Amino acid sequence: MATYVIGDVQGCYKPLQHLLEIIHFSPTSDTLWFCGDIINRGPDSLACLRFVKNLGTKAITVLGNHDLALLVMAHGFLRPKAQDTFEAILKAKDKLDLINWLTEKPLLHHAPEHQVTLVHAGIYPLWTLSEAKEYAKEAETALQDKSQNKILFKNLFGNHPNCWSSGLPYLDRLRFIINSFTRMRVLTPDGKMNFSFKGPSNKTPKGCYPWYKLSPLAITETNIIFGHWAALNGLCDNEKVQAIDTGCVWGNQLTAVCLETNKKFSVPCLKSN
Repeated sequence: MATYVIGDVQGCYKPLQHLLEIIHFSPTSDTLWFCGDIINRGPDSLACLRFVKNLGTKAITVLGNHDLALLVMAHGFLRPKAQDTFEAILKAKDKLDLINWLTEKPLLHHAPEHQVTLVHAGIYPLWTLSEAKEYAKEAETALQDKSQNKILFKNLFGNHPNCWSSGLPYLDRLRFIINSFTRMRVLTPDGKMNFSFKGPSNKTPKGCYPWYKLSPLAITETNIIFGHWAALNGLCDNEKVQAIDTGCVWGNQLTAVCLETNKKFSVPCLKSN
């Protein structure tokens, strides 16, 4: 029995299947954790989404920013960009089942048995683990509330507010929480997030630092595994934080790490995959 955490798949179905062969994944005894962004930009988003959904309880996935983009698009509040690969999902006969399944996914998964917390982009440095879990649940409840979530989907995307305050208005509060878990990379020491930077950690804008270098409060209670930041190439200099996105969709690698042994496995990916 083994638990494998897999980096951002982003519609790269063939590399995912190759990686599962390399790790000898057994759907009867092993479990896969996905750090979000199962879909988009790669050529087989529909196949990836169906595959992870069909794993049932043998897969755990948290929401990424591309997953959320699909949800917003499915509700009619966003148009696809030229590089998006959502079309097959939006035209699929099982579209509604897939969208409903994805909507139910969490923003954070905490596993005390492994002393690990899985998120897509990170945990806001000024939050404790208990606060992060509370805020994630608050946002998840809002996303899953079919009677009221359309107003949230309509207002989900935006870069403001970029700093946390417990007194933020309702929609601003939810947008900040969701942005923190799904879009964060760098921020200032006083907690202001910069959403425009996507480069390597040694080229951060002046006055900004990778979130994991600002002594996140949550790492006093847990280890953190995250994806999202492909430019890190799976490297960050914090022994309690592990980056897992190695840029498969950009022609680099798809990576998995076994929680029981901490051994990493990677397969090369081509842009044509």
